[in-house]
Amino acid sequence: MISHLEASLSHFSIHKIGNKLQEEQIILSEQPFAIKDEMLSELLMQYFLTPFEKVNEAYRFWHATGNLELNEMFHFAAIMFDDTETFHNNTIQIARQLYDITNHPKIKSGELYICYFNKLQIEGELLDAIGIFKSESKEPFLTITQQGKTFELGYEQEAINIKKLDKGCIIFNTEKSDGFKVVVVDQTNRSEAVYWIDDFLKLKVRNDNYNQTQNVLSVYKSFVTDHMEGEFEVSKTDKIELLNRSIKYFKENENFELEEFGKAVIRNPQGLESFKQFKNSYEDEFDTEIADSFEISNAAVKKQARVFKSILKLDKNFHIYIHGSKEMIERGFDEEKNLNYYKVYFREEQ
Repeated sequence: MISHLEASLSHFSIHKIGNKLQEEQIILSEQPFAIKDEMLSELLMQYFLTPFEKVNEAYRFWHATGNLELNEMFHFAAIMFDDTETFHNNTIQIARQLYDITNHPKIKSGELYICYFNKLQIEGELLDAIGIFKSESKEPFLTITQQGKTFELGYEQEAINIKKLDKGCIIFNTEKSDGFKVVVVDQTNRSEAVYWIDDFLKLKVRNDNYNQTQNVLSVYKSFVTDHMEGEFEVSKTDKIELLNRSIKYFKENENFELEEFGKAVIRNPQGLESFKQFKNSYEDEFDTEIADSFEISNAAVKKQARVFKSILKLDKNFHIYIHGSKEMIERGFDEEKNLNYYKVYFREEQ
């Protein structure tokens, strides 16, 4: 989704954020950091941006009142995009904002890096962007220096592994009226993800094709696996076939149409009506709209397909993977052995 082949780093500031609850301090740098070493610049670009290359889900800033200006991160980002001369002073405000909400005992202290990128590509578009990154994990690293024909071995006790970014977000200078386009990386646990995404950044998932595709597949999976059995007589093989047909539909079509999906996948008017009601309940509960038609995102399909399990688990002895029609598998009961069984038909042994 994101490429930094043409990107450059024009402004860069570093601050130290302690845990306010633990009475640790915030240390604010007086001046932006001047990068004079080309290799250092390349390493920083790799550290900050490589984790975002496979990120597809995008967010936007929001505020409960509907007034985006009351979202602090949106406010500071908008000022910096309008006038880069204000960059460093606004990074200080961002650092203070993060320090104020760093009040959970499990949140680690760490360095806060704030960057201004030029020509950072997202979905084929080159844009200015603001990156906010935090490093919390430190690791020991060995260092080797050569002195003539001898070597000196040393170490750094608390160094940063550039292949392990803890937290980060990139704000792109586009779609300002909707809250900008924002992508996020967070390698920490769920409670800390809430602190980073909800408390600090105050983000909501954008309702784009990627998220529409992901939401429909997720809702449909819940409908088949958890809900259908209460309304209809369905076997486990029926459920697996319904899931397989849905993935097949999304892989073979460019656009999702709810009525067409119902005919091709659910194949039952009552079942489709039940799914519509289930989808409406989801939209009400999570305050999100899932359109009845949209362009299918292949990236979202690929991600969701990993969790659509077409496996029939039998006690602890057998797993049967069902990829095709359920007509090739037949369920029965052996009265003599007092055991259930499945009979599997096939044409060729692979």
